[in-house]
Amino acid sequence: MDYSDKTSDNSMLNRSFTVNRSIEITKEPLYQLYTSPALQRQGSIKNLYNSSFGSMVSAGFSLKGKVKKLCSIFESPKEPPNSSNLQSLPSSLPSPKKSSLPAESKSIADYTPPLVADSPFRLPGTEDRVVIYFTSLRGIRRTFQDCHSIRMIFRGFRVNLDERDISMDVAYKKELHKVLGENNVSLPQVFIKGKYIGGSDVVKQLLEAGELARLLKGLPLRALKPCDACNDMRFFPCTSCNGSRKVFDEDEEQLKRCLECNENGLVRCPICCS
Repeated sequence: MDYSDKTSDNSMLNRSFTVNRSIEITKEPLYQLYTSPALQRQGSIKNLYNSSFGSMVSAGFSLKGKVKKLCSIFESPKEPPNSSNLQSLPSSLPSPKKSSLPAESKSIADYTPPLVADSPFRLPGTEDRVVIYFTSLRGIRRTFQDCHSIRMIFRGFRVNLDERDISMDVAYKKELHKVLGENNVSLPQVFIKGKYIGGSDVVKQLLEAGELARLLKGLPLRALKPCDACNDMRFFPCTSCNGSRKVFDEDEEQLKRCLECNENGLVRCPICCS
C-alpha cells in the first residue's frame, strides 16, 4: 500500500513537523509584535487628540483662557497706597488714653489695685469678730454651697466667728437689709472688724491673693471646744414655751404669743451670740 499521500495530507498532525514549525516562529524578533499602529503609544496619543474627545479638551482650555481674559478686563488692578493718600487722612484721630497708674509703678504688671475698697457700710459692735450672714436651708443649692464654703474658710483661721443664720431668725435678715440699705441681698455676706467685705466671690479672691489673712490679723482666736450651752448651734428651744411659741395667761385664762422666742420658738445662745 502507498502511504505517501496520507502522510502528506496529515502533515499538520505530525509531531515533529509542529515542533519544528514553532521553533521557526519563535526565531522572529519579539519587538515586531509591538510595531503595530494599534499598540504604538505615540500614535495612540495623537489619535486621542485628533478624536472628538481631544476637541472637547482643547475647547475647555480655550474657554478657560477667555474667562481669564474677561476677568482681567473688568477687574481693576489694586494700586498700592501712596503717601499722598496717607496724608489726606483726618488728623483728628483719638489719641490713646493715658494710663492712670501711680508714679511709683513703672508698668501695669507692677500695679496691683486694692481688692477691698473702703466700704461705707458698717456693723457697729462687731469690731472684734467676723460676722457671716448665711442660710442653712438647702432650697437653692448654689447659695447653700457658697454659704458652707465661706463658713469653712473662716473656721480654718480659728478667729472669733459670729454666724448669723437668717433662716433661723428673721431678725438677722431685717438687720442685714437695714445695714446694706437693700432688700434683695444675696447670701452669704461677710463683715470683718465691723467693715463690710462682700459675698463669696470677694472672699475667695481675697483668699487666693493672700489678703484675707492680713485682714484677719489681730482678731481674737476662738475656743477649740464647742459651746457648752448650744454646742455651736447658737440657738436652743425657748424655756418658757418649750418651742411652742404660746404661753397660758392665768389672769386672762387664754393662750398668748410667747415674747421671749422668735418665730421658730428658738432663743439665741447668750454665750455665742453675746
